[in-house]
Amino acid sequence: DEPFSALDVLSAEALRGELMELWLSKRLPIQAILLVTHNIEEAVWMADRLILMDKDPGRVIAELEVRLPHPRRRKDAYFQTMVDRVYATIAGRTEEQVPGKRPGEPGRAYRMPEARINAVAGLTEKLLEEGGWADLYRLAEELRYELDDLLTIVEAAELLGFVKVAEGDITLTPLGEAFAEASILARKEIVAGRILRLPIIRWIYETLHADDDGRVSADYFREQLQLDFTPEEAERQLDIAIHWGRYAELFAYDEDADELFLEEAPIPAIE
Repeated sequence: DEPFSALDVLSAEALRGELMELWLSKRLPIQAILLVTHNIEEAVWMADRLILMDKDPGRVIAELEVRLPHPRRRKDAYFQTMVDRVYATIAGRTEEQVPGKRPGEPGRAYRMPEARINAVAGLTEKLLEEGGWADLYRLAEELRYELDDLLTIVEAAELLGFVKVAEGDITLTPLGEAFAEASILARKEIVAGRILRLPIIRWIYETLHADDDGRVSADYFREQLQLDFTPEEAERQLDIAIHWGRYAELFAYDEDADELFLEEAPIPAIE
């Protein structure tokens, strides 16, 4: 289970080489090795068969055969194609946005990715530097992200309309380019316009505007979200919504009172 993850780069590479030498020379009295890793390049370099798994819930999503002779070269075109294929298989599982969702409506929950907007901004800035396009696995190396962390940020950027992912490549959209080049204030406005399309954010925003003083207990939102999610996931989704909403200045959060509120209370309607 991730035997090389806690090592420095040079030590990990040396031990991978030692293991592969022992395996290929048949000096190990075993018939198979099962390796769990988040490092896709490591998996393609070492393994003959890849089992790709998803989480929440954990399940097998694909099985790929690596038909490359040993020793393998990372710059080989087929090697890079296999790495791209793995990334494409995993990253391509982003769910489609479900419009019009309000908590409590069965079968229409949409899970927002747990990513910070600043991380999304960093991703778009890096892509802009790269000319608007990059290989996902090269990007992971350069940004020093674990696979799960990078894919969560990519999923958030894709949800906001800032990037597109296809065949292991990530491309900056015109909106993503505008966001990367924008000022802080303009970025907030862009994010506000995008996240108001998301069911949970829009529901919170409309609920606050419907309240007389524009303040609602966070417990209300937690309870409603638990109609669609487990208590743990409901809490996580609320935290994400608060972070994104505060970034875009759509609403704020009073930690002491545990309340969400509008910066400016809505004007009561005159009957």
